[in-house]
Amino acid sequence: MKIRVSAVVIMLAAAVILITGFLVFANQLGAKNNSIIVIPKTIDPHVEFWQVLNQGVFAAAKEYNAEIKIVGTASESQIEEQIKLVEQAIVEKPKAIILAATDYNRLVPVARRAIDAGITLITVDSGLAGGVSESFIATDNYAAGRKAVETMKGYVQGPATYAIVSFVKTSTTQMDRENGVRDSLNSDASVKLLDSLYSNGSEDKAYEQTMELLREHSEIKGIFGLNEVSTIGAGRALKEMDPGRTIKLVGFDSSMNEISFLEAGILQATVVQKPFNMGYLAVKTALQAHRGETVKRVMDTGSEVITKDNMYTNENQKLLFPFVGK
Repeated sequence: MKIRVSAVVIMLAAAVILITGFLVFANQLGAKNNSIIVIPKTIDPHVEFWQVLNQGVFAAAKEYNAEIKIVGTASESQIEEQIKLVEQAIVEKPKAIILAATDYNRLVPVARRAIDAGITLITVDSGLAGGVSESFIATDNYAAGRKAVETMKGYVQGPATYAIVSFVKTSTTQMDRENGVRDSLNSDASVKLLDSLYSNGSEDKAYEQTMELLREHSEIKGIFGLNEVSTIGAGRALKEMDPGRTIKLVGFDSSMNEISFLEAGILQATVVQKPFNMGYLAVKTALQAHRGETVKRVMDTGSEVITKDNMYTNENQKLLFPFVGK
């Protein structure tokens, strides 16, 4: 049965409020009572990906009787602030730290200090140079980037100019997705791929960059939005600048705005990850590794391409509306 957007907005909002309240409570717990500190790329409540990942964290914490503290920055671009959060976490001496690194290289020294302090380190969504963690739990983002290109080919045929609207340049998530897109397109001599735009995790900046891009390049036939905020920002620009829906947009992640863009034909497809699974597995794996059990070095949580045609299947409904039925 179809779950219409209007039927889930209230449920989604209530779930976000509940989780936000849980976050506030968790952040107020004393340091000595926390066994795991989770540091996502951001705690911006408008980015639904991290809200869903936190939901998976809380589900695993309840099942495995783990105590959780979640801390984060207001924006994915605040790399120095995230480094300071890891430093503070080391002082608090939890059993484990679960980290979604905002920078592939700059978080490595502090991550090593956490390990040297006897703290189990798990990376989730975005990893670190040299594989600095007991386990890395994420989407295979390179494969997902290639998947986005294959999807775009279903909407754009023949010679074409494409653009990439992305987020934080030094995040492994971004790098792998961009490389997947570029490697898939570079073998086609009829394709022109413009320089990537990096919004630093700001929806408004992604919107402004895309508006300028469309003014300067009327020949563009397709745009790749490489995360939630980049996709929404690009979609907002296309809604204004391309009323005829001649430019195709393939994005990443799932949010109410992206679902609305799918229904309106502004967004042709989105590659949806499984952040609930990431959060759940990160807590489970952290506890296993802390006990000395052998864990997988890399876990691919998978991704699915969602389009207007398949968005109402039962399985895809669970991905698009993860707060419902969990």
